[in-house]
Amino acid sequence: MAVNYKELGLVNTREMLQKAMAGGYAVPAYNFNNLEQIQAIINGCGRTGSPVILQVSKGAREYADPILLRNLGKGAVEMACSQGYKIPIALHLDHGDSYEVCEACIENGFSSVMIDGSHHPYEENVELTRKVVNFAHHHDVTVEGELGILAGIEDDVSAAQSLYTRPDDVEDFVRRTGVDSLAISIGTSHGAFKFKPEQCTKNEQGVFVPPPLRFDILAEIEKRIPGFPIVLHGASSVLQKYIDIINSNGGKLEAAVGIPEGQLRQAASSAVCKINVDSDGRLVMTAMIRKIFSENPKEFDPRKYLGPAREELMKMIMDKNRNVFGSAGRY
Repeated sequence: MAVNYKELGLVNTREMLQKAMAGGYAVPAYNFNNLEQIQAIINGCGRTGSPVILQVSKGAREYADPILLRNLGKGAVEMACSQGYKIPIALHLDHGDSYEVCEACIENGFSSVMIDGSHHPYEENVELTRKVVNFAHHHDVTVEGELGILAGIEDDVSAAQSLYTRPDDVEDFVRRTGVDSLAISIGTSHGAFKFKPEQCTKNEQGVFVPPPLRFDILAEIEKRIPGFPIVLHGASSVLQKYIDIINSNGGKLEAAVGIPEGQLRQAASSAVCKINVDSDGRLVMTAMIRKIFSENPKEFDPRKYLGPAREELMKMIMDKNRNVFGSAGRY
């Protein structure tokens, strides 16, 4: 039986993205795969007074079961209310790859969907995106489209190279599809290994520094579609302290490089009003779990290692909301 997101207490992304553009900040879109992650996201955003987009990838949806995810979304809203958090919460499909997946999510209580047709030829992308928009808008669900291809691998999203978004395409795409927001490619990348070492320089601490984002492309896109919500995917910072914890406790994540937080803050002050974070959440939890197992190899109670991982993820989320996205206190 179809369920509308409003019955679950969720909101779509239209108003929150418009407010973000006007206020010069970005709404955080955090991916989750389990109970501990969604608890950390709600508490982190609730304590900082930040609007939030709960993101579910196609892979996460298959892993967790659609009905369970719907009820996790409802539970997130009820949890926020019980804690006195007055933050807007959206439930968003990340990288939907077909009309059928988007339709199923809309009928199962999602308030926003992304249809990623970027790997198709341009006209096919337009046609697929417009078809999803027509169905979604009938249910007052917002739609994110994508132009340009991001490199890297994360869940089912993979590409061998980054193809920057062509500013010449954006006006036509937005007009013909009717999308509510647009994900663009300006040098971000999926996964923890966003750049090869030879693409980076080393700072004084010996840490790899990636090439800067293409803010010139972003500026040109803003000129072509002024006042239109722009989204950045593949925007995890791959924080070095968590890489160090992982590697010092048996992991092998050498040369993992992310997007510098200063560049994300710069992007958030422009038309970029939604920034996605997935890899950072995975890295934080993995780092804490590895650390606990290394320090106490006899531990077998999931609460004893997932609990601290949840707390550390909440701290990271609060820091990002305050110091990177600028979304704290913006509910």
